Amino acid sequence: MGTHWTLTGKEVPIIGSDAVRWTDLSVPSSLNTTVDGGAAITDDCASCSVIGDPPTYLIWRIHKAQPQTLELLELTASKEFPRVGLRFTFPNALYPFAFICKNEITGSSRFPYLLYVLTVSGVAYLLRIRNVSAYASCSILPVDELIELNVRDYVPNNAAITAVTATARCLVIGTADGSVLCFQLGGLDSSVPGFVHELRDEAGIGRLWGLISRGKMVGTVQDLVISELYGKKFVFALHLDGTLRIWDLASLSRVFSHNMCVMTMTGANFLRLWVGQSDPNSNIIPLAILYRHTSDENLETISLHSILFDFKDKTVFSLEPSVQNIPLEEGRCLDVKLVSDKIWILKDNELVSHLLATNIDELVLKRATCAMQVTKEESGLLWACYRGSLTLLFKMVIPSLARDWVEAFSYALQEEFVADQLFQNSEHLADEILRITHSIFKSSKDDILPFVSSIFLRRLLLPGVHHNAALLATLAEYNRHLGESELQTLTVDGLKKEILSLIEHEVGSDKVSIVHCWKCFFARYFHNWCKNNALYGLLVDSSTVAVGLIRKKSVSLFRSLEDIERIVEGSSEEVSELTGIVDLFDDDIECEILIELLKCVTSFSQQLGKTASSIFYESLLTAPMISSEDIVHCIVKVLETGYCISGAVLRGSTSGDHTIFLQKELTDHRSLRKLSVDMFLSLQGLYKKASTWDKILNVIEGLLKFLVPQKEMLKFDTEMSSNINSSIMVHSSYQIAKVMFESAWDFLLFLSYLVDISGQVHLSPDDITKIQLELVPMLQEIIFEWLVIIFFAITPVAPAVTEDFHSKLSSLQIDNNMGKQIWSEKFARCDLTLAFIFLLNVRGSSIDHSHFSSERFSNMPSSINRMRDFISWIIWGQDGGSSTFLSRSIDLAFILFKHDQYCAAEQLLMMAEAHLLKEKTSQSVQDADGGWCIRHHLLGCCLLAQVQYGLHAAQKDKKISDAIRCFFRSASGNGASGALQSLSVDVGIPHLGFSGCTLIVVWKLQYYQWAMQLFERYNISEGACQFALAALEQVDEALHMKEEKCVDNSANESVTTIKGRLWANVFIFALDLGRYYDAYCAIISNPDEESKYICLRRFIIVLYEQGAIKILCSNKLPLIGLVEKVEQELAWKAERSDISAKPNLYKLLYAFQLHQHNWRRAANYMYMYSARLKTEAALKDNQGSSMVLQERLNALSAAVNALHLVHPAYAWIDSLTDRNSLTSECYPSKKAKRTPEEYSDNEAETQKGQFAIDIEKLENEFVLTSAEYMLSLVNVKWTFSGKPGALSDLADLLVQNNLYDMAFTILLRFFKGSGLKRELERVLSEMAIKCCLDKVESTWIEEHGHLLTSSKLEMVVHGSPVTVPTAPQIDRNSRWATLKLYIVCIFFSFTVGLKLILLYDQPV
Repeated sequence: MGTHWTLTGKEVPIIGSDAVRWTDLSVPSSLNTTVDGGAAITDDCASCSVIGDPPTYLIWRIHKAQPQTLELLELTASKEFPRVGLRFTFPNALYPFAFICKNEITGSSRFPYLLYVLTVSGVAYLLRIRNVSAYASCSILPVDELIELNVRDYVPNNAAITAVTATARCLVIGTADGSVLCFQLGGLDSSVPGFVHELRDEAGIGRLWGLISRGKMVGTVQDLVISELYGKKFVFALHLDGTLRIWDLASLSRVFSHNMCVMTMTGANFLRLWVGQSDPNSNIIPLAILYRHTSDENLETISLHSILFDFKDKTVFSLEPSVQNIPLEEGRCLDVKLVSDKIWILKDNELVSHLLATNIDELVLKRATCAMQVTKEESGLLWACYRGSLTLLFKMVIPSLARDWVEAFSYALQEEFVADQLFQNSEHLADEILRITHSIFKSSKDDILPFVSSIFLRRLLLPGVHHNAALLATLAEYNRHLGESELQTLTVDGLKKEILSLIEHEVGSDKVSIVHCWKCFFARYFHNWCKNNALYGLLVDSSTVAVGLIRKKSVSLFRSLEDIERIVEGSSEEVSELTGIVDLFDDDIECEILIELLKCVTSFSQQLGKTASSIFYESLLTAPMISSEDIVHCIVKVLETGYCISGAVLRGSTSGDHTIFLQKELTDHRSLRKLSVDMFLSLQGLYKKASTWDKILNVIEGLLKFLVPQKEMLKFDTEMSSNINSSIMVHSSYQIAKVMFESAWDFLLFLSYLVDISGQVHLSPDDITKIQLELVPMLQEIIFEWLVIIFFAITPVAPAVTEDFHSKLSSLQIDNNMGKQIWSEKFARCDLTLAFIFLLNVRGSSIDHSHFSSERFSNMPSSINRMRDFISWIIWGQDGGSSTFLSRSIDLAFILFKHDQYCAAEQLLMMAEAHLLKEKTSQSVQDADGGWCIRHHLLGCCLLAQVQYGLHAAQKDKKISDAIRCFFRSASGNGASGALQSLSVDVGIPHLGFSGCTLIVVWKLQYYQWAMQLFERYNISEGACQFALAALEQVDEALHMKEEKCVDNSANESVTTIKGRLWANVFIFALDLGRYYDAYCAIISNPDEESKYICLRRFIIVLYEQGAIKILCSNKLPLIGLVEKVEQELAWKAERSDISAKPNLYKLLYAFQLHQHNWRRAANYMYMYSARLKTEAALKDNQGSSMVLQERLNALSAAVNALHLVHPAYAWIDSLTDRNSLTSECYPSKKAKRTPEEYSDNEAETQKGQFAIDIEKLENEFVLTSAEYMLSLVNVKWTFSGKPGALSDLADLLVQNNLYDMAFTILLRFFKGSGLKRELERVLSEMAIKCCLDKVESTWIEEHGHLLTSSKLEMVVHGSPVTVPTAPQIDRNSRWATLKLYIVCIFFSFTVGLKLILLYDQPV
């Protein structure tokens, strides 16, 4: 028998069907049954029940690896694929059968479905099924929700059960001895008479004899089917010997019996039976029987029969004599469905369909005309004979065709697509990727290998290729054990990192090439993909003729093919049958040229087209290292001269022996030479047939128009939603776009090659010009449009980001957009692509959708219609009004931005920009309507929005830089003012908030201020600072132009006010960036005095908080005119800051004044510091702290040193009690000491206040503080009270603690004349008394003397802190020796007139 195979459809996986979480339910049993060891099921099985209107699709599966479990999924076409399913676990293995129907018994609202199953042990179960969500917390099915029955108790002779079927309230089983039993399970109680009936051939008394002789009359029941005809239910039973019997379930009587061996093959084994729906017009029931030849068990055949029925007087069935046999040449039959006028046959390696016998006559005539190669006139005559009175004669003339020709329709399964994407069709395809990449990109290995990995990774994660179970199994083989829930929570980026880390680990551990690792990974993944997507059964909705597949862990539907797919994936000979393409041409010659041209392009693309298109596609979607034009040029060079790659580079990037490399290079060279020769001969033959290249190019141009996305006028206003049908539509769009993209790429490569060899094929300059200026730009436009469709269809949506307070607040509004809010919650799922976002905005179709409502699964033609509408909406818009897709891309980018898909929107705009640069090579890229400005404005918003979401520092800086550039370009483009101000609030991007700016400078001023505020909102000070400076440049001219044009200044702001505000912003942004010099420059540039001083105060505060306050004391900041203000702010801050804060502001003021050569102010601040230390120490009861006293000594010493730099007449500072303001006094001395002639005593006395503090007073305080410090070191607390006798008491206290140096220093400093003599006598007497009391001399005597010399006194007075050991000051020999030393020194001091003398080393 001849079979004509026509590729008709393609499988489309339902997104999300591989990510189902199962709710496990255990089914209890009260029956004790035994199971035969050989009764386990040998095949996986699945089916689908369509219930209700609108329908609910209930899919069940039974795996042979888990025969005790049954999986149940509830699908609705108007909803997304369910994320949760039910998994029932039974006590024993199940028979490969299940039946689900609507519950028409009591309590149907709570239990909408009934489930019939049968275990291999003979126990039948009837389960009342609730909604899936109701089982969330259950683990065991309640006993009152099931009925169980051991049917073996009713089977005669304990015969084995061989077949089972069911309908509502009825279970029918067939046995090995040919018996058929009917149980009213769910309808009657098992104890009620009539619960079970045996369906027999005879009635009445004769049944007894029938029972006795039944074993000889019929064979084992092989299959049972229940069919409903006009409200009556009939049981069809097929027996092993070929007997087909039909019973009426209402009367329990047999209405038909016939042995099918007579019509098929004698001795064949009959296996399965399928019954189709009746045709009400012809009263025919189609029937399909599967039988196996006894001579060859691998040879199976399906025979198609027609049964006539008549219910007028009585029930009459009769069999039509015609038979249609369909041999199953390869593969095992898994499932068969009879739908409408076709039979669908699912084998383990393919899906085919055949027309039923009712349509075979027209089919035979169609094929007869093809076989006889008749002309159009002869074909018309044959059709007239067929339709007229010569129909019978026609069939008599060509009976062999009527018998032997069979029309078969094939359907591309997903295995073909996955194998193609994973380079499983040829082991060299993956190597070609690396070889071509090395030939194209002249860069290092570090740049090429990540690019190659991105190609492999993108293919792996394609919708339809990516499968959770397959990926988990593959990762487990690499010892990466992830849980299913853990995998589903991974984002796309996280998944990429996981896979890339695995590949990199394999490369490093085994020292093999990265391509080799990817090839191994792909091979394992493909094996696991096929294993986890094994074919189980067919899914059919007879009302819409929608056909799908039930796989092990996924579900899919089928769609029709576009004409271009029939050409590319089918046969070029089918071009003449595609009216859509044939209508483009005028005569048969052009059709012949087209056929030859397609053969030429196909053979050309098979050389490098598949792999080269992957590289070209990846370069368009990623940041390209080389332009697309250069890629085309390089690939053409590869086709002409071979790969431009050194052996060393190739050996470093691939794995294998050197000999293999040489053989591969030789093979490639031969292949390219053969391609060149074949192409030359084909082009020469094509040129001879067309006679001119112009005619060939016209044919190419006509075909290219066929590749352009169709423009549909969308009419209806129903909003599309995310459901199974829309999922099919989105994935179909990708499949079509991929074919269109690759076809356009093949033609682009072909035309480029043609131009390159133009001299060899006689291509004229005019022909070359037409190719380069007309055909190539057309192809680039087509490629770009289909590229965007692919990008939307395969790019996952970005995960949801944490919203800030403002965005949450703005979302608190009551409206009717609840559907959109639900959508937003789903965007975090990685199986949703960008195309689903557009479903919220798609409205309309030019097709009448009533016949494929969204409440039912779409059939194959309607899927294509939906896909065309969707693609038309993306490319041309709602009403098809977009003149070019470049303008349309802006609208799409707005939608993406509105749904927080900033990266996707950026990528779309960048692709549009790159394409625009190709288009506008000879003219300005800026259009007059401001679209170029809107594109850059939106691109800037996208870049800016991405900055806040976890980018690396380098990425973040680049995004900011690009965003700044985009906003500047947008503001300066043609028509920017009108275009950007016309954007509404609803577009989703930050609104400008102003309008009416017609003057360019005024527009730029307003726009730059808006951009400044936008960057400030995102805490990006760099950009905000740049736009503030840009706005400053426009202020003068903008206000001047307003005045000249008499434009109303609604804000009524002066130039000073505007500049002051902008300079203040510049100051803030520079300060945030840590650019203190720029911040200070902004302060001194600010014309608004009030704003300037506010900024100055803020400047000082920030410097202090950031620990950078010392910058004020350097030469980096020009403080001209602001010295006093800076000092005031520092002093104000110092007075109100904690005295222990770091850095210390008093010390800073001291250094600041020293830097300004203002010594008295410097001394003043250090004295204030010492006073605050003293006051706060007293308040904190910390007066005697040695650390505080040490700090006070340092401060007093610094004050004394500073005053010594001033002329003695002015060496004083104000008392704290006589000072109202720290900076209210004018100090005349800002330089070092001046000569006495320059000063007037009267002037000095006039300026010196009554309570002024001079150097002597500071030195006195320093000495007293030194004494207090030394006492604190020996844990003695003392504070100078100022009372009479306090100094004498201090001297005594110092003597008591052996601090003799300090004691004599106090006496010599504060006492004069007789008072000094008296105090010296008293102190010496006290020392003598201590010597008398000390009878035991010390064992340690200091080598040098302890009397204070004049040089040491001078050092103390002039500010160095006194540091002494805490040990007593004694001589080496005794206290007497010490006393002698002091007496001698004092004696000589008075006789010579010196205050102190040097201390001798030897004792007197």
